[in-house]
Amino acid sequence: MFSNQELKAMIVPLFLEQLLLALVGIADVFVVGFVGEAAVSGVSLVNAFNTIFLNLFVALASGGAVVISQYIGRRDLDHAGKAATQLLTASVLLSMVISVFALGTNAPLMRLLFGRVEENVMDACVPYLRISAYSYPALAIYNAGAALYRSFGKTSTTMYLSVAANILNVIGNCIGVFVLHSGVAGVAWPSMIARTFSAVVITILCFSQKNPVRYLKGWLLRLDGVLQKQILRIAIPNGVESGIFQLVKVALSSMAALFGTYQIAANGVAQSIWSMSALVCVAMGPVFITVIGQCMGAGEIQQAQTYFRKLMKITLVFAIGWNAMIFATTPVLLSFYALEEETKHLTILLVLIHNVCNAVVFPFADPLGKGLRAAGDVRFTTMISLVTTIGVRLVFSVLFGIVLHMGVIGIALAMCLDWTVRGVIFCLRQRAGKWKRFQVI
Repeated sequence: MFSNQELKAMIVPLFLEQLLLALVGIADVFVVGFVGEAAVSGVSLVNAFNTIFLNLFVALASGGAVVISQYIGRRDLDHAGKAATQLLTASVLLSMVISVFALGTNAPLMRLLFGRVEENVMDACVPYLRISAYSYPALAIYNAGAALYRSFGKTSTTMYLSVAANILNVIGNCIGVFVLHSGVAGVAWPSMIARTFSAVVITILCFSQKNPVRYLKGWLLRLDGVLQKQILRIAIPNGVESGIFQLVKVALSSMAALFGTYQIAANGVAQSIWSMSALVCVAMGPVFITVIGQCMGAGEIQQAQTYFRKLMKITLVFAIGWNAMIFATTPVLLSFYALEEETKHLTILLVLIHNVCNAVVFPFADPLGKGLRAAGDVRFTTMISLVTTIGVRLVFSVLFGIVLHMGVIGIALAMCLDWTVRGVIFCLRQRAGKWKRFQVI
């Protein structure tokens, strides 16, 4: 169903897009690094919290992408368009509720989560969250549109859009910090502008008559029970998993706040580099959803089995090479940060731990899991992810980080242990073939 050239046409733009999106986070941390370590710490803490909501939007979009892909595989383009429009409607409603919640509980929420951090760090957290909350609807709308384009394999469009948005963001960051001297607000407002630009453009494109599947105006203000149920059957477990996962990450960020400013800063910078290291697996996730989803929608079970193996080989080879390159360039990258030597050394160690596991373990824990979900095996993968996130990552972070006094290094090791356990279980599940029995549409 998919030639090597067609797979390449999906993978390369997705990877480049994710690379550019990661640069947004790195640009924020890098530029705000010139303001001071307290600002770096504040931005990194809020970014960890923001990711909770971002992943909810991604989970909803992923649920829609699975349904759209399966309808495309069945050659039912009318229902694919209706499902895409329903995804947009649901994304707008969800993001507006979350945005109002974040704006209404801004400062109290930050103090509840990160109340033990130093006051200058909290002073950076509060305005950064408030400005970020304005961009939640834009993030949700963009993810809905991007899910549609990825479902029919036209990933180059979102890549070009990311190029334009990142140019806006980087220019805005430089103006905000170096010209206007606006501190954390100087990196928050450009990000919001870039996200709004992306949302508007992708939405206009999704109505284009040139697309094989597009938004349908008559379905924008409707909530179709059948289609919403199909989307939410996948999106809700994904959303619950992502929400719990990010709450655990926020809890771990709060735990990291106990270890002192230099460890918070090292953890924040390391996480921005981790986002670069994880690009291969992040990019391959939508490829698994599109390919496996279309195969299952067409009833081609054997084809799906073949592409599971093929895509896993591509992911592993690509991930090993990419993670090695990122680690090799980390010392050079850190030379541009205004950080103490102790902070830089700790950052390098955290990147090493992460990249080794991200290259050889995470492909089985994440992209493979998305392939299983695209086949309809949602409950099992969600249950396992929740169990390992709480029972492995959280528990062992407390054990390694606090009880054994390993600090943020212990948290990183617990993360790798979580991936390992999850990856082994997903690999065994895929080989057992139980995913072949599920039906999404």
